[in-house]
Amino acid sequence: MKRLCILFFFCVSTAWAEMPDNPYLKHAQAGDSRAQFYLADTLFSAGEYQQAENWAAKSAAQGDADALALLAQLKIHDPTNADYQQAKSLAEQAVERGSQTGKVTLARILVNTQAGNPDYPAAIKLLESASQDIESDSAVDAQMFLGLLYANGAGVSQDDEKATFWFKRSSALSRSGYAEYWAGMLFLNGEKGFIATNKQRALQWLNLSCTEGNDTGCEVFEQISNGG
Repeated sequence: MKRLCILFFFCVSTAWAEMPDNPYLKHAQAGDSRAQFYLADTLFSAGEYQQAENWAAKSAAQGDADALALLAQLKIHDPTNADYQQAKSLAEQAVERGSQTGKVTLARILVNTQAGNPDYPAAIKLLESASQDIESDSAVDAQMFLGLLYANGAGVSQDDEKATFWFKRSSALSRSGYAEYWAGMLFLNGEKGFIATNKQRALQWLNLSCTEGNDTGCEVFEQISNGG
């Protein structure tokens, strides 16, 4: 999982991202669009958003569809300054050019009220399509987000059985109990325009994460249960 779980990604240091031995930097500087995207992706994960946007823009200008999807993510990473309209336009362009990541990004935008009237059927169609390519990180994200839609029950009927099905599929492609942990944390923290905070639901999915063997899920579940 690379883009959707921005609260929980492994942050690579900026120093590493800019060192001469970075595996992407030399090729990115030479104009390789895919290397520029990978460098932008690394910088995004490191929290260096401006540099990430600069490199993603260079890559997108050369036609890289995933770079367009990353630019869309960059437009909404900061809830206080999010530009959902521009993000939607970028994500739509990414999808038109064949980006699986773009499908997940666009789906997430389509269910957020900050982007306008939610379109759940379109979002589900995009996610189901992206979920089929199990060799891609996009499938992990798509399956995880499908689970969240059913767990949340806004725009679609709440269905914990379907939610569990998709979470388990996603976790099987990443690591045990991770999708359930991610869902628990989103219910715990909420997401403006999409999901309201709900401690009871957070505990439900964190407990399942723990049951599936995710140690972090166990730790957070215990902390919250004890009033932390």
